[in-house]
Amino acid sequence: MYINITDSLTANNKGSSGGLVNYLEKENRLLNKNEPEYWFNYMAENIEPYEVRQAIDNNIAKLCKADAKFFLININPSQKELKYLMAEFGEYEIKDQLKVFAEKVMDNYAKNFKREGISSAKDLLWFGKIEHNRYYGYKDKEVINGEKKRGELKGGNQMHIQIIVSRKDVTNKVKLSPMNTSRGKNQQHSKKLGQFNRLAFKQSGEVLFDQLFGFDRKLNETLAFTNIQKNGSLAQKEQLDLLEFGVSQYNGTNPLAKKLAREVSMGLFNSTDEMLQGIGKTVSGFIEIMMDPVYMPALGSDAPHHAEKKRRKKRKGQSQGISR
Repeated sequence: MYINITDSLTANNKGSSGGLVNYLEKENRLLNKNEPEYWFNYMAENIEPYEVRQAIDNNIAKLCKADAKFFLININPSQKELKYLMAEFGEYEIKDQLKVFAEKVMDNYAKNFKREGISSAKDLLWFGKIEHNRYYGYKDKEVINGEKKRGELKGGNQMHIQIIVSRKDVTNKVKLSPMNTSRGKNQQHSKKLGQFNRLAFKQSGEVLFDQLFGFDRKLNETLAFTNIQKNGSLAQKEQLDLLEFGVSQYNGTNPLAKKLAREVSMGLFNSTDEMLQGIGKTVSGFIEIMMDPVYMPALGSDAPHHAEKKRRKKRKGQSQGISR
């Protein structure tokens, strides 16, 4: 799961959103679909591009000319995650499930600001769009190694979600910037824009996906693991080594190990001892916890109902397109 926030892509986000909206319509133009992929949010699933542009461009009260007017959130499930969803829900249901996931990601986006009155996707002005293709960029190892050219189409299932979210909340009164990472260093600035932890937001997407769909993510498949391996301090890597050892003693991935890995990646512990003290355990006690069977609670009522999977698969041959 790769989730990224950017303040500009193709179109400058300090002006109209029209350029970005037009860019994200590229698949509808290139593939010349009889049924174009419409925009969606928590209110509707058949939103036209001009409606997106008008809504975003009109939600800029008291923003200066040099201020960002909107942001782009890219939600990229991995090939393994998409394969899992396809097996669980089938090709006709997977898009609907990704839209459910996208709305809950935006719930987390809102909560991450820690602002009064901003607690769910309904407090934001946003529009999502499912895309089916991705292309090689100059940073991809295949391009670097000369195996592929920049701009070439990537193979396999590349379904992903693009979301444009307004800088202002849905009331057009509150400024919200995910680029503000002061985390209390500048309290007045944080009070105005909300303090946003981008790493925590990205990691919350993983947790949400796993809980929502019952996906068994291994420790070494987490963002926390990758981030520590790439950018972590020696102390963080030592803490991760212990978590890896603990997981190796258990046939599966204990949720506690993944939770601790997320906390390690955010620098909450100065040492392995401090990490273990946080759960009141010694090294041997921690290993025992890792070896214990794990009780997995049932998904909440707002999650997809796995008991209905068989019925969904029976409907696999029937049309389940978006209502127009």
